[in-house]
Parts: sequence; structure tokens; C-alpha cells
Amino acid sequence: MSETNQYTWGHDKRYNDFSTHFRSIFDGRVQKISVNAGFTCPNRDGARGIGGCTYCNNKTFQPSYCDLNNILKVQLEEGIAFFSRKYTTMRYLAYFQSYTNTYAPISVLRELYNEALQYPGVIGLVIATRPDCLSDEVLDLLEELSQKCYVMVEMGIETIKDRTLERINRGHTWEESVRALKETSRRSIHNCAHLILGLPGENSDDFIEQAKVMSSLPVEIIKLHQLQIHTGTAMAHEYAQFPERFHPFSVEEYANLVVDYLENLNPAIIVERFVSSAPDAMVIAPRWGLKNYEFVAKVEKRLLERDTWQGKLWVTSEK
Repeated sequence: MSETNQYTWGHDKRYNDFSTHFRSIFDGRVQKISVNAGFTCPNRDGARGIGGCTYCNNKTFQPSYCDLNNILKVQLEEGIAFFSRKYTTMRYLAYFQSYTNTYAPISVLRELYNEALQYPGVIGLVIATRPDCLSDEVLDLLEELSQKCYVMVEMGIETIKDRTLERINRGHTWEESVRALKETSRRSIHNCAHLILGLPGENSDDFIEQAKVMSSLPVEIIKLHQLQIHTGTAMAHEYAQFPERFHPFSVEEYANLVVDYLENLNPAIIVERFVSSAPDAMVIAPRWGLKNYEFVAKVEKRLLERDTWQGKLWVTSEK
């Protein structure tokens, strides 16, 4: 493929990147503002398990203003104040990020979502949740809201392997993930699949299989990240006792894996992220010392060096 724009996503990047997509659907700058509405998870409160996911420490991605001592309005106010210093005309999506943000009675969800949407400058919602916490009643509410504003459901799928889901104490099945993707797509609710590469017991063949399987499903957006071992988690305890069960990626190894993954990924799927970062003091392994944008640059360089692009090896009966 030549350097001129011949990619199906309509620009010259070698993958269907999220920032370009976002700019194409919104007129002007739009920023996610994380909020913590005080939810829990069904694998924490006993409904499906206790202890939560073995890899999870919510403090690794929660801004300081997302304090439950701050009501939702104050969290939005402080988050928006931070970003509006640079771009006064920016608009915002309230990002319900911590824990499972559809895991509450419908009356509570409706009140929280509407409160966020009524805040000046907020034009939509991004709602992080689990595939098993999207009942028909919840989907009805999200469908109703999505007819009025932008709504994205970001679901933690993590892996396509039931054995791995059980091993990491997710408390849901792959079948439930498939249903959630199909139902959100059928109802025209924007969906985003969150997946972790490097979970214990999985290898490079599993990751490429994952790319192919995800490509066959109605996935709009995908977020990848490398497995990180964080302090304060059950996985950190396991890693300390049995490090041989894990394979923390080197930077170069993971960059090559991401390129392999992209080659097998449906070009219609938008890629929001390749890596996750956490406060340095909370990361046990792997310790790369790279900013996210530095890793993205490595992937883009590797795509160019290999003269490849998202979907180059993608195979579908519809072609």
C-alpha cells in the first residue's frame, strides 16, 4: 500500500486511531472527565464473587479529584477546571470509570447519568462496566439516553478465554461478553471493548486468535493494554510467590505484538489505546519508564518499518 491515503478509515495513519475518529464526529475539542459515583462490582460484593479481579487496583487510574468525599458535581467542576485552562471552548464527556457503573438500581443510574448530563459543557457519557451488568432494563436506559446524546459503553472483556476469566476472578463468561457487544450494537449504543494482553496462561497465539475473534463481532472501539502487576492486588501476591507464571513484556516485544494484533484486526474497528499507565510507585512489573505517546510512536515506527497496517492479514468471508 502506498503512502497516499488508501486506507479504509480515510486518513494516512496505518491504523484506525481513536483521536482522528473523535475529531470527525465532534465539532471542536471534547475531553473525557473521570468521575467516581461510588459503585462496586458483583465480584466484590458476593453476587458473583469476592475480592474483585486479581489484577485490579482502581487507584492506578483514578484522578485525585475523584474522591467520594466530593459529590458528582464537584468532581465534574474540578475536572473541567483542569482542562478548561488551556481550551476554554472545550466540551466534555462524563466518564463513569471506577468499578462497575451500571451496577445499581435503574432509578439510581438514571439520576446519576442525568445529573452529569445537566452539568454545563457535558455533552455525553462514557460508562465503564462489565458485560454481565447490562440487563435489558439497563440497555433500555442507555438506548434512551443515546437517542439524545453521545453514549459509549466501555466494557471490560479482558480475554476471550473462559479459563482465564475464571483464573483472574472476573466472574463473567465470554458468552456474556458476546451478548453485551451484540446488544449494544443492535441498539446503536457506542461500544468499546477493553482487553488485556499478557494475562497468565495466555500466549502470542491466543492474542492473535483474540484479534480474529473480536474482528468477527460488532465491536466499534477497542482498548488494549499490556498486563501490569500493581501493588495491593491479588496478582501482585501471586507474582511475588510464583513469578514463573507470568511473562511481563519488554517494550520491544509488546510493540511487535501490537503490530501483529493490528494486522489481524478488522480495519473498521477503531483503536483507542495500546497501553495503560499507572503511578510509578504502584507498578511492580513491567517497568518501562515510557509515556503512552512514546509507545504509540514506537508502534507507528514499527508499522512503517514492516510496511504493514491494521487489517493487512484480516480475513473475512465478506471480502
